Amino acid sequence: MLAVLPLLAVLSLPLRSGAAAASHHNCNAPLVSSLPHSSFQSSSQSSVGYAAHNAKLNRRDGAGGWSPMVTDQEPWLQVDLREQMEVTAVSTQGRYDSWDWVSGFLLLYSDSGRAWKQYRQEDGVGRIVGNVNSEAVVQSKLSHPVRTRFLRFVPLDWNPSGWMGLRVEVYGCSYKSYVADFDGRSSLLYRFNQKSMSTVKDVISLRFKSHQTEGVLLHGEGQRGDYITLELHRGRLDLYLNLDDGRVRLGSRRVAVTVGSLLDDQHWHSVHMERFNRQVNLTVDAQTSSFQTRGDGHSLDVDYELSFGGIPLPGKPGTFLRRNFHGCMENLYYNGINVVDLAKRRKPQIHSGNVTFSCSQPQLVSCTFLSSSSSFLSLPPPPPASGGFSARFQLRTWNPDGLLLSLQLHPGPQTLELQVSGGRLLLGLHGSGRHRSEATTGHRVSDGLWHSVRLDTRNLHISLTVDGEPSSNIELWEPVESRGNFFFGGCPSMNCHAQIPSFQGCMQLIFINGQPMNLSLVQQGLLGNYNELQLDTCSIKDRCLPNLCEHSARCSQTWTSFSCDCSGTGYSGATCHNSIYESSCEAYKLSGSSSGFYFIDPDGSGPLGPTQVYCNMTEKKVWTVLSHNSSAPVTVQSSSLQKPHVMRLNYSASAEQLRAIVSGSEQCQQEVVYSCRKSRLFNTRDGSPLSWWLDRDGERRSYWGGFLPGVQQCSCSLEENCVDMNYFCNCDADTDAWANDTGVLSYKDHLPVSQVVVGDTNRTGSMAVYSVGPLRCYGDKSIWNAASFYQESSYLYFPTLQAELASDISFYFKTSAPSGVFLENQGLKDFIRVELSSPSAVTFSFDVGNGPAVLAVKSHLPLNDRQWHYVRAERNVKEASLQVDQLPLRFLQAPADGHLRLRLSSQLFVGGTASQQRGFLGSRMTPGVSSGCPGYCSGSSSLCHNRGRCLEKSNGYVCDCSQSAYGGTTCNQEVSVSFDRESSVTYTFQEPFSVMQNRSSQASSVSTDSRAREDVAFSFVTSQRPAMLLTVSTFSQQYIAVILARNGSLQIWYHLQTDRSPDVFSPALNNLADGRLHRIRIHRVGKNLYIQVSPESCMLKYTLSSDAELILIRSLTLGKVTRMENLNEEVLQAASKGFIGCLSSVQFNHVAPLKAALTNRGSSLITIRGPLVQSNCGALAESTSHTLQGETHTITQKLPKFMEIVQKNIKNAHDVFKNCLKLQNFVQNCLEHGRN
Repeated sequence: MLAVLPLLAVLSLPLRSGAAAASHHNCNAPLVSSLPHSSFQSSSQSSVGYAAHNAKLNRRDGAGGWSPMVTDQEPWLQVDLREQMEVTAVSTQGRYDSWDWVSGFLLLYSDSGRAWKQYRQEDGVGRIVGNVNSEAVVQSKLSHPVRTRFLRFVPLDWNPSGWMGLRVEVYGCSYKSYVADFDGRSSLLYRFNQKSMSTVKDVISLRFKSHQTEGVLLHGEGQRGDYITLELHRGRLDLYLNLDDGRVRLGSRRVAVTVGSLLDDQHWHSVHMERFNRQVNLTVDAQTSSFQTRGDGHSLDVDYELSFGGIPLPGKPGTFLRRNFHGCMENLYYNGINVVDLAKRRKPQIHSGNVTFSCSQPQLVSCTFLSSSSSFLSLPPPPPASGGFSARFQLRTWNPDGLLLSLQLHPGPQTLELQVSGGRLLLGLHGSGRHRSEATTGHRVSDGLWHSVRLDTRNLHISLTVDGEPSSNIELWEPVESRGNFFFGGCPSMNCHAQIPSFQGCMQLIFINGQPMNLSLVQQGLLGNYNELQLDTCSIKDRCLPNLCEHSARCSQTWTSFSCDCSGTGYSGATCHNSIYESSCEAYKLSGSSSGFYFIDPDGSGPLGPTQVYCNMTEKKVWTVLSHNSSAPVTVQSSSLQKPHVMRLNYSASAEQLRAIVSGSEQCQQEVVYSCRKSRLFNTRDGSPLSWWLDRDGERRSYWGGFLPGVQQCSCSLEENCVDMNYFCNCDADTDAWANDTGVLSYKDHLPVSQVVVGDTNRTGSMAVYSVGPLRCYGDKSIWNAASFYQESSYLYFPTLQAELASDISFYFKTSAPSGVFLENQGLKDFIRVELSSPSAVTFSFDVGNGPAVLAVKSHLPLNDRQWHYVRAERNVKEASLQVDQLPLRFLQAPADGHLRLRLSSQLFVGGTASQQRGFLGSRMTPGVSSGCPGYCSGSSSLCHNRGRCLEKSNGYVCDCSQSAYGGTTCNQEVSVSFDRESSVTYTFQEPFSVMQNRSSQASSVSTDSRAREDVAFSFVTSQRPAMLLTVSTFSQQYIAVILARNGSLQIWYHLQTDRSPDVFSPALNNLADGRLHRIRIHRVGKNLYIQVSPESCMLKYTLSSDAELILIRSLTLGKVTRMENLNEEVLQAASKGFIGCLSSVQFNHVAPLKAALTNRGSSLITIRGPLVQSNCGALAESTSHTLQGETHTITQKLPKFMEIVQKNIKNAHDVFKNCLKLQNFVQNCLEHGRN
């Protein structure tokens, strides 16, 4: 069997994980076995023998465990540990000798037994795996310890052939707790022994809990401007810190760092801050942020005191007014000092203002509405004290829409509905017929914070108040009263007036007619009714913390999902993982581009980001050129070793990007020219350098040519043509005549030059003139590194793939084998694998803890045909995708609350598996693997151009140009046609289809990541204006039009939503109807539109008003349009004028309509009107240019001469080379390493 992988590259951008849980070697004692019966409670019990106190591990008391009643809607088992304990693990067991066990459960914890919080693992998963039989004990170690008194086990799944049965044990230990209670007016003052405290290192740790979103936890400041403040703001923790920065005024403080979210949930949160000099690490729960402080100082100078819980003197100079903290703090340490313990013992350095030393238990009990389609809480209203009705409650949610309250009114029929609409509250009163009254609030409530809502009837109006702001009112014609139950969060379908989604979020403090609603009675079935409701807890989760959007993209969320806004990042995809730019100039050349300025992304989907370079493609080699700030020659005089001339070179790319470009290139060089008159490079007596340059790492270098490092010589010495052979450099002859030492630096590890130092121009008559050329690199080491596998037992293996949160894999392969594994990496349970599963199918499978997920792409033609085929697989926290050649892209949506992290531990196997079975056949080679690949199509010499596909033949190769807009034997022959006013070419698509590839059936409707995309490229020459160049129309009345306006400027029209005005963009305001050849490229991804006018210009980015896809494309027309009903007047005028001139190499996605018109004139897909003559646009443009030159000498002398007759290449973002060539060298480095 012969199987070949020419390229395999894997890039991963795992995000930083939170701090690991502390190791507790002795915190694993059983805590439940000795508890009394009174420590156990449950929602219900089947009978006395199934009571909660029988649920101790390995016990056979009663019926051998706990089981709830069959009618229990929300079953739970609760354990009271009698005091605060640190819990590190739990164990479960089924009911003894039965068919009753729990296979999955949630774990809730609480200090009071009233307000509960759900335990979640590191990646946010709440479900804990339970039992598979009644006797085996399953222990689940908690990824982070929980300090709590009460635990509640909530069964999710159980034995389908039996019922729920549970026995439990909890493991952990006691811990010492020092608690202080702050009432919002109190504080603790820690006073120093001296006037001022100056520290270069600070360590502050504490735990806190609160139901308030605002409050100062810590504050200190000094007279010279230093300050430190730690405060809650909008449920997050802000740290203000300044060290001796006189530019910052205390009245205008800026947040140095913000950490955490939803910290007002009445549960404990841990804070740990470490500062050493200017370096600060701030950790809240499991999230850590590191940063450098402002200012020039390294010490924090605080005067007199530190205050905890607030700022005691708001009028103190320099302070700013903030709310004091209202809640509890525990184990508060400042630089090793237990502040709460000192306060309890009334030590003189602590002043405690109104602070108590026990934490009052909160009484705020929440409920969570889980479903957007079926959740509701129905409550009977108590009689009002007077006429009318009232309701008030607090809510928190992320969803912009949802029904909050619905009730029937008397006299009827009237329905009052309060909903969240577009993130704001909307109150609607529906009467008979179409009568409707509305009132809205301008306050956004879908921000994840608690908001207070009040609804009242008084004086013939219904008033709506949010957070105490001025009310909005609905006027009434007559007094009204409520009739029937109040429905919160939603309602049964027969009671709903309108189809509004149910509320997903939390509510608490529900009052009806002034009376509080007891949710405990609801849970016991003694009050009202409910559906899809979780009581005693608010299960809100911040899905944007940590931000799983890559490359600094903005994260937004709903209750069940998050989405990423990739605008302005240079990346696309569900998590902004994929770069929209090529990785190198070589990649642009292979995708059909010509010389010009381009953005390249040297590490593809990695963290570096794109940078602009010039790509010189006029030579056989493709050169990447990076300029710097000193391109002109520099004259130096009066410099010495004591006061040398220093020039720092700043490049158009960052140091990290430069390093990536250089390391990924085959060769780099930089020319240095040094002209001298009595200015030496080396001292003639001892050979020490008088001038030198610094490399990219800032190291001094004194060689001035292509020599290896350490050889202090110039190029003339290598070439044996120095003016004086007694010296190694021309300038060292030290003559009064001008001399020159020019060299090309080519040692990659030292490039580029970062600084030039000249130190010998201080003598009479001394002078030097030097210049440093741009950095120039050619070759892309990631292109066509081939590996050949000759045996099924052959493979390559590398270190473990680092792909916890995101990874992408792309490669080409060719084989005659019917199946084989391309790549595999395994963990304890997780794995990732890409394989040829059958002669016509490629499969991408993985498991991150949610069960195996499989994506497969099947081809109607065999894939084991010994021709190259392209594969790209990607997996991130939102979805997975698989692409094979030009077949439809397959997607699989990730579960909303599933495991996120792919945890791998074994080596990465390429071309085989760990078991060496079904091998396709970092890093070592096994027998049967060799570098390179036999065949004509394996090199990087681009035998086929412009997206042409190289096909191997027994005695050579042929180029398949069917996917290219060019023709000829190597797909480099321009396809051009001359049009007159009546000419047109219409390409009718064979069947209505969407440009956007269909998603998998698991795709979520809430995802905002649009797959809509178009890629258009063409060249034209004309002197006509206005003119119609190209139109695309759909069966749904959408269109795209590219026209020249009356003034000759280019206009691109996108009409994606028929109920809105079209988007119009003018990327070129100058007159393009100038008889010259112009090349247009248009690329759209969702709302982002990229346009390039001529290869020399930059790609311009625009934003569309919609990311809608083109639905059911009807046709594409070049030239005159005879029939389109919905065109704008300006477009219609251009359409009627048609096009007079030459069109060349037209490409729309994977269709080349102009080429199809010339080669398939009899096809039913092609309609030709008017005369159509094959032409040569480049020659026509050159002829026009000569004519203009003869008429207007003074103008054309300033115009650039055309360097190419035909623009040979075409850019298409769907080209199979693009994604492959983005990736870094992978196989080649390992093969080289394997030889060592």
